[in-house]
Amino acid sequence: MLDGLRQFIADIVAPQGGDRAFGDSDYRLAATALLVHVVSLDGQPSAAEQRKLHSLIESHFGLDRGTADRLITDATQVEGEAVDLYHFTSVIMRSLDEEGRKRIVQMMWELVYADGQVSEFEDNVVWRASDLLGISQRDRIDLKHAVAERAGGQLKDSAVGGCPRASRADARLYGSHDETLM
Repeated sequence: MLDGLRQFIADIVAPQGGDRAFGDSDYRLAATALLVHVVSLDGQPSAAEQRKLHSLIESHFGLDRGTADRLITDATQVEGEAVDLYHFTSVIMRSLDEEGRKRIVQMMWELVYADGQVSEFEDNVVWRASDLLGISQRDRIDLKHAVAERAGGQLKDSAVGGCPRASRADARLYGSHDETLM
């Protein structure tokens, strides 16, 4: 009911044209908006980040290139209008089970690592989104490690002291009990 009231007020303040192909309650739009946010954090997305975004959208949502382009366009629009991550994460929470939400966090990490560098801003946004999505710290770090390993050892991770894998700092900050980190 509260979401309905918010949408009603939003439509009065800034009416949405019928030009968007994906509705506000579509988890794919919400997830893609999170991904667009992540890929935009360090400035203009690189060609590698743009390719990775399209690849993730097409493969994870089973969309053709044109539909994926439209979803990214719609997501870019709603992400630009958003004031926080909650709107997107709440739609995802209502739509997906824990495994589905973990896949969204994994997609976020894949985008973060697409350009070969992890900034503190990117790391922080994935942390905040994961928290809002009900993903445990342990699972978030495990997903980060898995993506970093697949991405290879040539990455620079400024969020954890220049190491592509989580460091002792991750273990201290997030309470990891993984002996390989210590």
